[in-house]
Amino acid sequence: MSGDRQRLGDLRLCGSRLGGALELSMWVPHFHQSHGKDRSRPQPKTDEDYNRAFATLPVIDILKSIGSPPTDWEDWVSRDPGDPWFDRFGFLREDSTINIPALFVNSWYDVGAADALHQRRLFSSRAASPAGREHQHIILSPATHCGTARLEAPTVVGERELGDARLDCWQIYLDWFDCWLKEQPDRIEGMPLVQYYVMGRNEWRAASEFPPAGVELQRWFLRSGGNANTRLGDGTLDVDPPSDHEPADTLVHDPGHPVPSLGADGGNSVGTTLGARDYQEVELRHDVLCFTSEVLEEGVEVTGFVKAVLFVSSSAPDTDFVVRLLDVHPDGGAYDVVDGILRVRYREGFDRPLLMESGKVYQIEVDLDATSNWFPPGHRIRLEISSSSFPRFDRNLNTGGNNWDETEWVVALNTVHHCAEFPSYVLLPLAAK
Repeated sequence: MSGDRQRLGDLRLCGSRLGGALELSMWVPHFHQSHGKDRSRPQPKTDEDYNRAFATLPVIDILKSIGSPPTDWEDWVSRDPGDPWFDRFGFLREDSTINIPALFVNSWYDVGAADALHQRRLFSSRAASPAGREHQHIILSPATHCGTARLEAPTVVGERELGDARLDCWQIYLDWFDCWLKEQPDRIEGMPLVQYYVMGRNEWRAASEFPPAGVELQRWFLRSGGNANTRLGDGTLDVDPPSDHEPADTLVHDPGHPVPSLGADGGNSVGTTLGARDYQEVELRHDVLCFTSEVLEEGVEVTGFVKAVLFVSSSAPDTDFVVRLLDVHPDGGAYDVVDGILRVRYREGFDRPLLMESGKVYQIEVDLDATSNWFPPGHRIRLEISSSSFPRFDRNLNTGGNNWDETEWVVALNTVHHCAEFPSYVLLPLAAK
């Protein structure tokens, strides 16, 4: 997927589609409430109304099902992410020219921490003035959507307690504007280029770049005896690569019975709680594969961009793979740290969708965004793989068709391979000890 940033700039997809999948539970309420063409004020909807709407097929009729005013929903969902139709909106691109200093504020449980980091890099590299090149700052907190300035002590994000992450954001903002609007450069003297919160250690860090110096990428391989279904299965996560004859793991993806999304990282929490959630119950489903490390004797800090490289096959011409990194506590609680999804037809780019051949093995990459999380001694690291996270994302109906105008689905057998020939792994950015 790295090529998309050069060809199309998937910055324009931030918060709307992830890996080609539609961020359903965030955008249905937004379109209903705020995107009417005639500026009318629609009737408020309850969580129950929205949950019924999310289940509506075809997807293109979802807003009609709740009586929304006319919007661009139909145009928006009926196009591939690489459709030139989106170019009219002037989204940021890799070749854009930017020449202003900027202060980015995002958080680990919000949409697009990685996108904010890429934008910071782009602003700096494309700037024509020293101020634009040298003053691209970013703050990354553990908050949910737009919540950095509202953090309290103790800082609880979803179901996860994360120390005291409070920042005096309003003073930071005032200092920033005094510098650039009132020509008082001393107000930001000493401001770090990067400030990020290490979850688990529960402390703020300062750096000149992200990932910070000293981070090294390490492959953690998926291993099992072919029974990694559920957290009670035999799936393991290991720094040692798999053997020659290790059996693959298969899950059944039934769009009529999708894996539920618990926590959400978007701006709307319809039917769920923003932030980290305990996935233990979800991990008892047989359509969820779990690969868990041994109990850590030494702590592990993951700080940077996380990516899964998987070798997969399917009985369907198209399907999804959802990958989630979790922090497993000694009591068994499994809290999501970061996740991602790929609609497999977009494995070679949003501008060239390709269907799958039944049973053929494909290498795919699933970006899991960015994070900073300390896994203490006594904890375990888990990688969870499924083929749906609903209603956060729209369901892939597995037909290879349009998906947005279909009402019938196909049950898919989706397989993750992990052997010497097909060594699936998650690439973890490990901070120096």
